[in-house]
Amino acid sequence: MTDNYQTKPIVNLGFVPLTDSAPLIVAKEWGFFDDCGLDVRLQAQHSWSTLRDKLHAGVLDAAQMLAPMPIASSLGLSGPKTAVIAPMVLSLNGNAITLSNDLYDEILRTNDVAALTLPMASYLLREVVEQRKTKNRPKLRFASVFPYSCHHYQLLEWLQSAKLSTDDIDIIVIPPANMVDSLHCGDIDGYCVGGPWNAKAVRAGFGVTVLTSYDIWRDSAEKVLGVLSNYYDNNTDVVARLCRALKSACEWLEYTPNRFEAARALSSYDYLDAPIDVIAPSLIGSCLVKENLSPRHLPGYNQFFCPYKDINMPTYACGEWLLKQMVSAGQVTQKVADNFSVNDVFRADVYRQIFERKSL
Repeated sequence: MTDNYQTKPIVNLGFVPLTDSAPLIVAKEWGFFDDCGLDVRLQAQHSWSTLRDKLHAGVLDAAQMLAPMPIASSLGLSGPKTAVIAPMVLSLNGNAITLSNDLYDEILRTNDVAALTLPMASYLLREVVEQRKTKNRPKLRFASVFPYSCHHYQLLEWLQSAKLSTDDIDIIVIPPANMVDSLHCGDIDGYCVGGPWNAKAVRAGFGVTVLTSYDIWRDSAEKVLGVLSNYYDNNTDVVARLCRALKSACEWLEYTPNRFEAARALSSYDYLDAPIDVIAPSLIGSCLVKENLSPRHLPGYNQFFCPYKDINMPTYACGEWLLKQMVSAGQVTQKVADNFSVNDVFRADVYRQIFERKSL
């Protein structure tokens, strides 16, 4: 990578095609990266594990990551220890749990109700689980996108609120773009994923979105910018420019009419390759629920910026909360957590340095 006055630094920036990748795509399409003197090459990845491996190997210079991923990398979970830092939070909320129509109907029959009150209380699954045990039927199978993800922890918390666990319901990992097809063919009974894959199942007529991450953990960090620690050390100014461009894109997305334009850009083949009518709803605070039912109004469904609170700062409290979820999920022991420095990963100090500077 060359960094001089004649040539813009090249940054290979990875992302998984999702609605909340909007800041990256907006920064590219509306020239925020150019304005910050960067030649950013957006590289779509099919799965979070592929994105992680390419970042670790240096194939990607930076990446949109699930908020727990930099911690998991730094702890060496499911791979060698790799020091990854998060200098910026890119988005809050954005996930939802969608069930198959068959499971939705089974819940109604088993609980003897005509319709569900949304967001759906997980205790309604308990009767289904018990009845399946009695009749020796297969366990319910749900999917999340990655073991170290808010999706996984939100799904676990929702089930635990009904005193259900992975002994009662299987949870497997499926890449986001494969969720809808897996639900349609009956490989899974439900999933927790980000947009637009919940809305797509509803539009197609074979899924019911019963609650969102906004209902489970209101305004929790969902995606962050991730870079290798040594990449930051050697390219401090480039990372600062990257964060500034992305922060400008997040601010631009605060204006609702701009989000319609973002949905149009996101729908292209190079990005999500999905219809606008499945991308736009969550961006404008509308949660599609079920075919022929009115959507839920959720203003914070996708949140990228807040004018009265700096939600883009990667705080210690945010990192500690995520680490706590890893302990609760049995992925990390309390002893390991007690000896882990969250401040080495969620770099509020880097964020402050970048945005306290007057110029690039």
